Amino acid sequence: MKLYTSVGPNPQVVRTFMAERGVTVDTIEVDLMGGENRKAEYLKVNPAGQMPALVLADGTLITEITAICEYLDEISPGDSLIGSTPEERAITRRWMRWTDFEVIDPMTRAFRYSEGLQLFQNRLPCFPDAAPGLKECVKEALRWLNGQMDSEIWLTGDRFSLADILLFSFVAFGGQVGQPLDRNLTNLADWYDRMEKRESVKA
Repeated sequence: MKLYTSVGPNPQVVRTFMAERGVTVDTIEVDLMGGENRKAEYLKVNPAGQMPALVLADGTLITEITAICEYLDEISPGDSLIGSTPEERAITRRWMRWTDFEVIDPMTRAFRYSEGLQLFQNRLPCFPDAAPGLKECVKEALRWLNGQMDSEIWLTGDRFSLADILLFSFVAFGGQVGQPLDRNLTNLADWYDRMEKRESVKA
């Protein structure tokens, strides 16, 4: 297997997940900032031009971070970070989907349309006027989540999962691109601090 990786929160999710699960694969660094992911050589690997991408030994391409992580989870020994029962897996996927729609999508669009505009304006359609509203959507989602996490250690309760990795990678990214976590959201801030102490997030 080969993992095409780069800077950014999407590859960080996969690296953190792999570190938690003790998975190692060959990696190839792609210059995302230089636009290498949009050039012909990489587009032969992943026609969507997105990062990261996992290529199996038989040439099968797996993209999308949750799909990559779930594949690696299923083929690796040890405790699953998705869940060991249908109920656990459903709960993990519930929070993963919520994170995707309520935090990741508006956060990344807001970044592309504001702080990241120079980088993205020639790569995809950008709408700067939408950025403030999208940032407020993220804030509202995190305020709601803070209320849901009263006495909970992790998103799924007392079970650490891929959902925590997914949310943390993007909340950390937000702090780097003008969308910092409001520390007054104390339940979420405590969760963030627990995540930050995990060795895997340094991967």
